Amino acid sequence: VMLLGDSGVGKTCFLIQFKDGAFLSGTFIATVGIDFRNKVVTVDGVKVKLQIWDTAGQERFRSVTHAYYRDAQALLLLYDITNRASFDNIRAWLTEIYEFAQKDVVIMLLGNKADVSGERVIRSEDGELLAREFGVPFMETSAKTGMNVELAFLAIAKELQHRAGRREDEPTFQIRDYVESQKKRPGCCAFS
Repeated sequence: VMLLGDSGVGKTCFLIQFKDGAFLSGTFIATVGIDFRNKVVTVDGVKVKLQIWDTAGQERFRSVTHAYYRDAQALLLLYDITNRASFDNIRAWLTEIYEFAQKDVVIMLLGNKADVSGERVIRSEDGELLAREFGVPFMETSAKTGMNVELAFLAIAKELQHRAGRREDEPTFQIRDYVESQKKRPGCCAFS
């Protein structure tokens, strides 16, 4: 699983929140190149090991991260709801994904930093529209509070696990439907 998006959207904090249940507060230190962490999650009683790659968002590292796209089974594409440019650049990220990644890669769009809604410049509806245009699931998240962080990774793990064990005659798992149903559950997706 690769985390993608502009520098400063919260990819590293998103990963640390998922892996350790903690929030990295304080000064922003940009990821240099690429870093990864492993975490085992249980999906429908089956243990799934996720290897999560945290990428640098800066343009100068883009050629490095392109090399990793083709091996990725899933991509979590993040933007910052308080940063218009990070949202506007999503189309460019998707263009790169379609150019360098596997054709059947699982993609999910995430609007991060939902905890600072007072500084919001991107409406949730705009994220929904963009996701629908590209046919990918969408949700807003907060690396700080943990809102929807685990759900994003579990949905990806569920999709990948389902693909790995699916028989030809079995219906495909619908990640978008799963994400929507889970988002509607009261108190489903935040750490307390």
